[in-house]
Amino acid sequence: MKTLNSQRTAVRRLHHWIAGKPVAGSADSLGPVTDPATGEVTAQVPLASAEEAAEVVAAAKAAFPGWRDTSLAKRTRILFRFRQLLDERADELAAIITSEHGKVLSDAVGEVARGQEVVEFACGAPHLLKGSATENASTAVDVESIRQPLGVVGIISPFNFPAMVPMWFFPVAIAAGNTVVVKPSEKVPTAALWLAELWQEAGLPDGVFNVLNGDKTAVDALLTNPDVKSISFVGSTPIARYVYETGTAHGKRVQALGGAKNHMVVLPDADLDLAADQAINAGFGSAGERCMAISVVVAVGEVADALVDKIATRARDLRTGDGRRGCDMGPLVTEAARERVSGYINAGAAAGATLVVDGRTGTFDAEGDGFFVGPTLFDHVTPDMSIYTDEIFGPVLAVVRVGTYDTAVELINANPYGNGTAIFTNDGGAARKFRSEVEVGMLGINVPVPVPMAYYSFGGWKNSLFGDTHAHGSEGFHFFTRGKVVTTRWLDPSHGGINLGFPRNT
Repeated sequence: MKTLNSQRTAVRRLHHWIAGKPVAGSADSLGPVTDPATGEVTAQVPLASAEEAAEVVAAAKAAFPGWRDTSLAKRTRILFRFRQLLDERADELAAIITSEHGKVLSDAVGEVARGQEVVEFACGAPHLLKGSATENASTAVDVESIRQPLGVVGIISPFNFPAMVPMWFFPVAIAAGNTVVVKPSEKVPTAALWLAELWQEAGLPDGVFNVLNGDKTAVDALLTNPDVKSISFVGSTPIARYVYETGTAHGKRVQALGGAKNHMVVLPDADLDLAADQAINAGFGSAGERCMAISVVVAVGEVADALVDKIATRARDLRTGDGRRGCDMGPLVTEAARERVSGYINAGAAAGATLVVDGRTGTFDAEGDGFFVGPTLFDHVTPDMSIYTDEIFGPVLAVVRVGTYDTAVELINANPYGNGTAIFTNDGGAARKFRSEVEVGMLGINVPVPVPMAYYSFGGWKNSLFGDTHAHGSEGFHFFTRGKVVTTRWLDPSHGGINLGFPRNT
């Protein structure tokens, strides 16, 4: 198993992973992979042509019949082996994530652990794929339902969770008997290649798990290739809409998870120290580069002044720098991301919001020219400001002051996104009312980042989800399979041969 090379003098040349082996790809089109904490280019990744994408899909298609016909018992043993190897080497994968995305190591370890939850869930495939049967539905007629795999499935994953987001999908898809093509973000490609090697060591047959590196050309190739039967995507809302519309127009099943603008409501009876701690955790974890990050704190009534002071004090104490140095918060993923986030901070200040903590200034614990913006806090934000309306995807927390609970709910429900939200209160009645009235897909009550466990399904409402199927959980198994109903009548019973051996799974 290869490990991350810590030497920074040589730029690595990455590859695709096709049918169980690394394939260099064309040298004519390469993209840089940078270390966000230093600004240094550490690798070159091949950007696939449409022809190279077709080669990857063809390899997955060729592997499908054999994997589809592999027994659930054998598939499950490979999944358990993969789980064991990932447990043993999670720190290796976390180090890769930090080196290419920039999030601090503790956050990267948490990402791997949340992805591993889906692997563990998928190990229950024999139960989750069970059909149903009815004897004598009509005279001497039996009816049964079964679920069968789709074929080749495409997974297009974002830069912010190079391991966890693909793992929302591929353990379930593989357990269900499909073959997989993962197209990771070209900004963070190494994690997917590492996972491919781990699958091979776990005993997964060649061609079942493939990695296609590339940009929009590779994405479009997957969206239009008739041999790709489904697409799973996580990213910004405009791209999610494009993926959904293009994929469905080409006859594919699509689940496209889009952007978010997640609110955290703090009621007057809430524990303000707890709320301030959780606003920091949810707003600035992973430098705000999470689709479930809290970007808006809705302070209800007289709590606003005290809450803003508590959040500001905590934000100023955070240490921002290289994620390998024990810092609280790491850099943004690219220079372009830093410039975009800084632009939003400029716009918020110009629009009249109170800039309480300015992350553009200060010192950062890192060497080189990393892509840093520190924790940033705005107060007196109004819904017409771009720092409220847009998904910034950075460490910028906006406080909106409202007078009543009803106004807070109206604010959230008027937002075009419906990914996640949270409420902080000690009033069970208010929490129950909020749970009923708020129009989002995932809700936390005194929990700031309500990402569900793997045996539940992940996904939002409104412009945060295109398609009607959420990720992992029971919905994941339904997405990666098709239902079939079989009606049977036998004129004579069949008779098998004699075998006194104890029956067992093979």
